[in-house]
Formats: sequence, structure tokens, C-alpha cells
Amino acid sequence: MRYMDERKPKARRKATAAPRRPRGTGTLMARKDSAGRETWYGKWRVGTAQVKRRIGPKRTPSTRDGLTRSQAEAELRKLIGSVQVAQARRERMTITEAGELLIESATARGLKRSTVMTYETICRIHLTPFFGSRRLDQITRRDVENLAAHMIRQGKSPGTTRHTLSVLHSIFEHARRQEWIVSNPVSLADKPRAPQVDPDIRFLEAEEVEALVRSIPDDYLGRIERPLYLTATMTGMRQGELLALRWRDVDWQAQRVRIRRNFVRGEFGTPKSKRSSRSVPLADRLAGELDRLHRETNWPRDDDLVFAHPHTGKPIDRSKLLKRFKAALRRGDLRDVRFHDLRHTFGTRLAAQGVPMRTLQEMLGHRDFKTTLIYADYAPNAHEAGWIEAAFASQANELVADEQAAMGSGE
Repeated sequence: MRYMDERKPKARRKATAAPRRPRGTGTLMARKDSAGRETWYGKWRVGTAQVKRRIGPKRTPSTRDGLTRSQAEAELRKLIGSVQVAQARRERMTITEAGELLIESATARGLKRSTVMTYETICRIHLTPFFGSRRLDQITRRDVENLAAHMIRQGKSPGTTRHTLSVLHSIFEHARRQEWIVSNPVSLADKPRAPQVDPDIRFLEAEEVEALVRSIPDDYLGRIERPLYLTATMTGMRQGELLALRWRDVDWQAQRVRIRRNFVRGEFGTPKSKRSSRSVPLADRLAGELDRLHRETNWPRDDDLVFAHPHTGKPIDRSKLLKRFKAALRRGDLRDVRFHDLRHTFGTRLAAQGVPMRTLQEMLGHRDFKTTLIYADYAPNAHEAGWIEAAFASQANELVADEQAAMGSGE
């Protein structure tokens, strides 16, 4: 009897002890900081690596703030499960799959449709064919450099190659943030040198603009193209901004054209950057051309497109527009320039009139002031010539004096 009585307290103590945690479920612990606040932490192993994560504040007795032990246990199980899923996904994920997940993320974050389509194109044309079914965590810095060398051998430009590596970098960065990988090999890889920017800007002189306008055929699209080319030349708007321009954006009273949208790859969207949302002055000649088009068009309502297709009211097909533009250049016996060079015509002409570079930046909607500075060479500055004249005036006077003295002594 006494033996049984002695065993009872020990049995009760064993019943109240904390149960041993099953293997593989990690360890839950509470740590106290210098202010006396306690926080739950969990740690567990994934393969040979140990993972440690903060779970949340520990609940203070007699309050509802923080997590109880059971709640912290539940959060720990969720964390372990999510990391195990990420580990399993990492072990089998390919570049193609990681690219698709980046595209999903870019779409969910509201990136421009043109950006998402660029991701899709580069993954389909360059990344998937080169890497095939190789796992994401198997790709090294040397593999990235081999991709760049392969593209250059295929005749791809350094710009295209660098753009492809930029998308690959985004894929690895997205995977790293999701903890599918631990490093980004693109960050360490040597990249092709950035292409040299041609310092010569192609643009049309004033008489060439007039020759272009005269060479436009008098057909159903020609009546749209005349004001379209003039608007591009006299406002510096990009092609996508022109195709998205609505009549509500033309402010006749304020003599301004407001750029609020663009049309790129078959979709309407916001302009290229925040600075691209702007307004530019509406010159009298252009106002007259747009007024004539407004009276003649079948699409004159505020939300209709200014340069709508005469039959459908939709944007004019970009490829057809460019073909007709090239044909007009040939008929006018003009130099082979791009449609975008009409924008350069605007920039160089205004710079030549002495428009300040900062003002020109606002009109063109450049995000970076350095981009606007390509027009600085076309800006007049009478003071600069005067400085040079003054700097060499004394030397010139001395030469003239010497010549006169030599002539006098010869006489």
C-alpha cells in the first residue's frame, strides 16, 4: 500500500509534463528582448540546412495581445509547410515555369501590357530554347554568359542581348524573393557592352516637312495622314500617343493638346511614364488642320479618336501606317527617315528657336533630362561665339600689327 502511495505523485507529475514533439515538426521557443517583451520563434531543418523564423509576439497573461502557445504551434506548422512546398517547387522548377510565374506576378501587380508581352516574347524566343528543361537552381553565372555569347553569335545586337539578360535577371530575382533559390547568377555575369548611341539625330528640315505633306495621296487615309504627320511634327507626340488621342484631349480654347493615353500592341494604356502625361501648345496651323478634320470625320464625339480609321473608328493599323509613311517619303524624294524622327524634328526645331531644355523636356515627356540634352547641340547661343571672338581677339590684333610692320619695313 505504501508502495502504491509513493508511485501516485510520480504518476501525476508525468501526466502534467509537456509531450515530446514529433520528429520533423521543428522547435518552438520564446525569446525575451531587453524591454522584457517575449516573441515566439520557430526553427526546423530542411535537408541539411536549418531554417529559423519569427512567428509573432507571445501573449501576455490576462490580455488578448499576442499568440498563445497553441496559436504559435499552428503558425509554425504553416511556416514549415510553406517552406517545404517552396523547397519541392525549387527542386523541379525550370526557367520556363519561373518565367510564367514572373508573368503572373507582373500581371497581378498591374504592369503595362506591353511589358508583360515583352516578358512572354523573350521567354519564348530566347530563354526556353536555350535552357530547355534545366532546373532553375542548376543555372550558373557561366550559363548566363554562355547565353549572351550564343545570342551575339546568332547576330543579335548587344541591346537585344542585354534586354534578354534583364528579363532573366527579373526571373531570378522573383524566384529569390519567393525563396525558391538563394542567389541570382545574372547579377554576377559579365554582360555585353551597352550599344553606342548615334550622336547624329535624323530629322526633317522645314522644306522637307512641306514636301512630305504634299506627297500624301488624296484618298480615304490620306485625309487622316496629313493632320497626323503635322501633329507628330508640331507636338513631338509619340506614335502610340497619336493613335490614342481623343477629341476631348484637344483644347481649342486653351490652345493645348493634352496627352493622357497611348496605344501600344493593340491595347490602350497610360503614357510611357508619369512625366509623359503632359500638354503641348497647339499652333495655329495645326489647330486649323485639326478643325478641318473634326468637321469632315465620321467620328467627332469627345471620346472618339482624332486619327480614327475612317470606316471603323478604331486606331489605324501601325504596320500599314508605316508602309504608307515610307511610300510618301519616296514620292517626295526625301531621305529615308523613321516615323519617330518626326518627333526629333519637333525637338531640334524648338531647340533651334532657343526653347530652354527643361521646357523642351516637359513638352516631349522625357523622364530623364539626359535624353533631352541630345537636342542641346541645336540650340543657338550667341554668347559662345562672342566668348571665342574675345579670347582670340588680342592674338589676331598682334598678327595684324606684325604683318603691317613687316610691310612697312619692306617699303
